[in-house]
Amino acid sequence: MADRRTQLVTRVRGMLGEALGASRTRLSAAQSELTTARDRLARVRRAAAVVPERVGAQRDRRLAEIDDRHAARIAELARRAADAAQREAPGAASAEWAGWRPTPARRAEQPGALRVGTVRIPGAEPVPALVPLLDAGHVELTGDDREGAEAVVSALLLRGVGRTDPGAVRLIGYDPEHLGGGLAGFAPLGTAGLLTFVGPGGLARLLDDLVEQIRRINETVLAGEHGSLRELAAATGRRPEPWRVAVLLGGDELSRHERGQLDRVVRTGAACGVHLVVRGVPLPDDPTVTRVGAHTDGARIGGPTGLPVRLDPPPPAALVTRTCREVAARVNAGPAPTPFTDLLPPVEQMWREDSATGLTAPIGEGPHGRPVLLTLGDYPPHALIGGPSGTGKTNLIFAWIGALAARYSPSELEFYLLDFKEGVSFARFAQGRRDPSWLPHMRLVGINVNTDREFGLALLRFLAEELRRRADAAKKHEVTKLAELRAVDPTGHWPRIVAVVDEFQMLLAGRDVVAREAADLLEDLARRGRSQGIHLVLASQDVRGIEALWGRPALVAQFTLRIALPKALRILAERNDAAQSLPRHHAVVNAESGMAEGNQVARIPSASDWETWSELQHRLWRMRPQDAAPARLFDGDAIPRLAEAPDFRALTAPETGHPRTPVALLGEIIDVQARSAALRLPRAPGRNLAVLGTRVDEACAVLDAAARSLARQHRPGTARFSIACLDPDADPAARSLYEDLADDAAWYDEETVGELMAETAETLASPGTPHYLLLFAVDAAAGALAARIGRRTGLEELRRILHDGPERRTHVLAWWRGVARMRADLGGPAARTDQIGAWVALDAHGGELGSSLYPGTGGPDWYPRPWRGLFFDRAVHRTGQVIIPYGPAR
Repeated sequence: MADRRTQLVTRVRGMLGEALGASRTRLSAAQSELTTARDRLARVRRAAAVVPERVGAQRDRRLAEIDDRHAARIAELARRAADAAQREAPGAASAEWAGWRPTPARRAEQPGALRVGTVRIPGAEPVPALVPLLDAGHVELTGDDREGAEAVVSALLLRGVGRTDPGAVRLIGYDPEHLGGGLAGFAPLGTAGLLTFVGPGGLARLLDDLVEQIRRINETVLAGEHGSLRELAAATGRRPEPWRVAVLLGGDELSRHERGQLDRVVRTGAACGVHLVVRGVPLPDDPTVTRVGAHTDGARIGGPTGLPVRLDPPPPAALVTRTCREVAARVNAGPAPTPFTDLLPPVEQMWREDSATGLTAPIGEGPHGRPVLLTLGDYPPHALIGGPSGTGKTNLIFAWIGALAARYSPSELEFYLLDFKEGVSFARFAQGRRDPSWLPHMRLVGINVNTDREFGLALLRFLAEELRRRADAAKKHEVTKLAELRAVDPTGHWPRIVAVVDEFQMLLAGRDVVAREAADLLEDLARRGRSQGIHLVLASQDVRGIEALWGRPALVAQFTLRIALPKALRILAERNDAAQSLPRHHAVVNAESGMAEGNQVARIPSASDWETWSELQHRLWRMRPQDAAPARLFDGDAIPRLAEAPDFRALTAPETGHPRTPVALLGEIIDVQARSAALRLPRAPGRNLAVLGTRVDEACAVLDAAARSLARQHRPGTARFSIACLDPDADPAARSLYEDLADDAAWYDEETVGELMAETAETLASPGTPHYLLLFAVDAAAGALAARIGRRTGLEELRRILHDGPERRTHVLAWWRGVARMRADLGGPAARTDQIGAWVALDAHGGELGSSLYPGTGGPDWYPRPWRGLFFDRAVHRTGQVIIPYGPAR
């Protein structure tokens, strides 16, 4: 039992020892873990103490990054908003008042929104606050800040006026409380009709007028083709109607009728350019209405909950007044002309029109933006243009020519231009030295012909001959009109002809044969030309030019197309005074003989300066047919040159013998074609030439041209030229001719001229080579020729040579300084002048020539003028022919 107990005790003790050891082991491990945990806790506590500082720094850095990105985003959005505002409202529509000036929108731009203030954005530049107005909507001002509302009204009006062309905005003011005082700064616009005030009680009439304007624009301007004037302007590049802005500043409560009309304007006005800017007059809710609340505690756009804005200060009063005065002055001066290109078709459509039935082209735009067309055909056949100097007559002619030339090819249309006033504006249509181009349609250009009415007569004769040719062709093909002739004869050349005569009254001035024949030809061409495609355009700046026609009612009646420029008189019918109130760059076009019901007002483009014309002319010139020839240019102030004359260049010498009939060229004929006055010198009595007058240079020029043209027809050594110079003033010209004729010429002076007469008379018995006596101032040798050489005096030998020489190839071409002196040399006042078969009168009056040199009684209608001569050949002419002596050869 004891052993068991001992064993049990021992076992218990062992177990307790083991347990104690295990406990101690576990305690040690626990203490170790505790120490580790305490170390970890200390480390955690130390780490936890650092976390708030690091997290706070990261948080602060992150918040700073978010703030920076937000500020950058706001700044970028503000910049974009400012750029958008600048694009939407550039220039005067949004510029600051300091340095502000009008900047009218270009043709491609459409003014719309206008600035009234700025939107303040923290951390960014202010952004312009815009409200839509022109072509966009209406503006209603509300709130208790009266000064702010007035500033908005002034800003809107001034920016609208400055952003559009002068006169494009018209203001109507209704200010019953201040009787227009709120718009006083804009009063200068009233002088140009751009500002109208409506007094108290006139609101109903004002609204009725606005509604009527909207109705008219919808019916006649938009006409269902466009939804708004903005769309029309974008499609056509033109705005036919102004903007109308009605400013309504308070008043009594609206009547039922007024409220209805106001609602109509709000709903339909913006599309027609009719807008409202109101204060104290409530507008109905509509998408086109923008409300600006001006309150003492701030302003908002779009109502009480709209966008907060800071309103701009009002524009300076001096700026408003100065701008309005400048705009009014420009409007009173007249609108600027539209671009010439508005009259031209697209390049690919040039020369596509057919002129068989007539010529139609725009001359400008009408009040509604539609082109005003001019037609020349069977009706109306001819045109009459009138207007005082400086009203744009030449510009209108240029515009019309350009519009026609761009549509019709040279095979469809030909021009003949004649300008009786001094100037060279028409010369640009012909080939020039600096510019080789010319208008391919142009066949004749006459400039500086104010003293050469014969050239105008020559043109009418040419057109009369062309009319006869066309009438003969029409009879041959049994038709009556040009369209019918072209249909049955498609291979013929039958273009329509337009002859323009500027200052045509010069042609009809006086009561001489030129005026009488010109009037007869004009009447015949006006009456019969319509059926054969020949059209006359007569222009004048002097009322006397128009009055020159009234004595011939049959002639005036043919000019059914009348074009009256500002202040033109006697162009339109007697009671039609539409031209008296025309602004600059405009014309009244009337195809009903000037009756008032036919009036159309056209705005004429600027077409008269060369830069405007150059591009078109060069383009058409490059399109010209290969066989096209430049127009004949006749300049009344230019002296022609013999070497450039076609007839002179055509002269040649035969390979053998003598020319069959030598021809002496004396000068250029005043004619449509460049032709020389030619004196044929056959072996026949009287084939001598007398040059009569005291003008040394002109007389020498006639003899010089005659000698050089004769020499060109003879081979060297086959003709003789005896040159006798008896006037020292003529010596340089005669010497030059002598030197150029070289071995074929012989020189004589006052001492030897008698020997020349004797030698020449002796050779008449046995004629040989052609002999030409060129006697310069032969009357100066009267004393020397009075002496006898053999049986006869020198004068007697001269008479014998004149009488017998031509039949023996000896011809006298002599200059006498007076008709009486020539008669004295020929034998006295009663002497026959048959041996002088031809003569050129310079400063000798027609009455001096008398019946012995000219058929009929009293002599020719000839009044001398510089560098002109009257040529008469008994064998050819019935009347004298005006010529221009050729200029010196050197």
